[in-house]
Amino acid sequence: MKLVQCFNTFLNDTVNLNSTRFDQLESSIEAIKGAVRGLDWKPSITGFAAQGSWAHKTIIKPLSGDPFDADLLVYVKPVAGWEAKDYINELYAEMGKSGLYKDKIRRYSHCITIEYAGERKIDVAPCVKERLHAGVWEVCNRDTNLFEKSNPLDYTNWLIERNRICGNNNFRKTTRLLKYLRDIKTNFTCPSFLLTTLLGNHVYASDLGAADFIDVPSTLKMLVGRLDDWLQANPTKSAVRNPVLYEEIQSTAWDDTKYSNFRAKINLYRSWIDDAYDESDKEESIGKWRRVFGDDFAAHEAVEKAGQVSEAALTVIRGSPVLAGVADLVALVKKIGLAALPIGFDRLPHMHRPRWRMAVGSRLTVTVGAQLWTSRYGQHLRPLVSLSPTQSGYWIRFNATSNLGLPFPDTYKVAWRVTNTDEVARRANALRGDYYTSDEPGVRWEQLSYRGVHMVEAFLVRKADDRLLGKSEPFYVVIE
Repeated sequence: MKLVQCFNTFLNDTVNLNSTRFDQLESSIEAIKGAVRGLDWKPSITGFAAQGSWAHKTIIKPLSGDPFDADLLVYVKPVAGWEAKDYINELYAEMGKSGLYKDKIRRYSHCITIEYAGERKIDVAPCVKERLHAGVWEVCNRDTNLFEKSNPLDYTNWLIERNRICGNNNFRKTTRLLKYLRDIKTNFTCPSFLLTTLLGNHVYASDLGAADFIDVPSTLKMLVGRLDDWLQANPTKSAVRNPVLYEEIQSTAWDDTKYSNFRAKINLYRSWIDDAYDESDKEESIGKWRRVFGDDFAAHEAVEKAGQVSEAALTVIRGSPVLAGVADLVALVKKIGLAALPIGFDRLPHMHRPRWRMAVGSRLTVTVGAQLWTSRYGQHLRPLVSLSPTQSGYWIRFNATSNLGLPFPDTYKVAWRVTNTDEVARRANALRGDYYTSDEPGVRWEQLSYRGVHMVEAFLVRKADDRLLGKSEPFYVVIE
């Protein structure tokens, strides 16, 4: 499902740079412009321009503890006798004389950077206008002492056109989503300028008004699909050029290993995006979109669904004599067993969907057994069967075996999905739903804590290629 409203909320609440920070950025940049104009710096300033994510309107909220940054170009006339390094070194020296900035500035290859106590960073880069030829702009590389051609305004206009073709800012929103995915997953490398170019290269003039770009999830699906098709058609790194400056090869930011990894991850995320988009069940679709973007996607809907399983179950049998003396799902399970569980209970949206690809060929049967203990490694009390009521405070030792009751060989690992439900666990912020490693081969220990009906499942993964070979049926834990 598209879940357009969930995407809008996710962008507004989690991905986009909030208005307060954006206003701080704008205020800091205006102050920096005034400070640079007032410096005793030889170059004659002809203007300023935004560059990068700030200019392209694809800037995103940083992860907790990380600063967000913006790029500011300072357009200057050439100074006779100056080399490339002089523009940066002299700018750094003059800014360092300011009491306001001297403790905030750093010097890098192409810019000086002003840091605001870990909250935000602003890169100020000199751009020399028409040093040798009319219509040619150059940035300065202090490390190599070379001038490098640049065409930031035309590149920004190229991206504006991609965004216009997609409509409704869907190109910018999709770019932000993929930058968020990169930053939250941290398992692939792709600088923002390269990622933006890769996406822009797959927007065509013929896409104007197309239904494939009618909303954010549709645009995301289409552009990631096209990008994946291109990557799969290029097993080795190909040159990705700046679309408005042919000699600039942006893909030099990758080595072969980084490219190969990016290619593999986009292919994986493409499969997850397609799966979530094509899923017709709303709760299942939410769960699958959360596999892509993490627990902040549709967080309210997921928590609400998990916390209201008792209400959902009781609503189905409202007016039935079965309800006599029944206050919640635990009491209902004690009366009618498995039939008490509401539809979709074993696929609640807060449960993390499998992140492993399925192995090709036959599947293996995985069975979960359980034993009740006084404490972890304490006294064994009795075997436990699924849906049998237990008291809180005890421990359960789960073990995963084959259909013959035998443990799996060391070439496999067992991951455990542990899911809590209902209001008591919700109030304790303990709904869980993630995967956990075995405490010992094929074994997982869990303490009984929250009244409700919970689930434990075993996933069998082949170590050699991280492929999923099979999973157990849910083992339902009922805590009174």
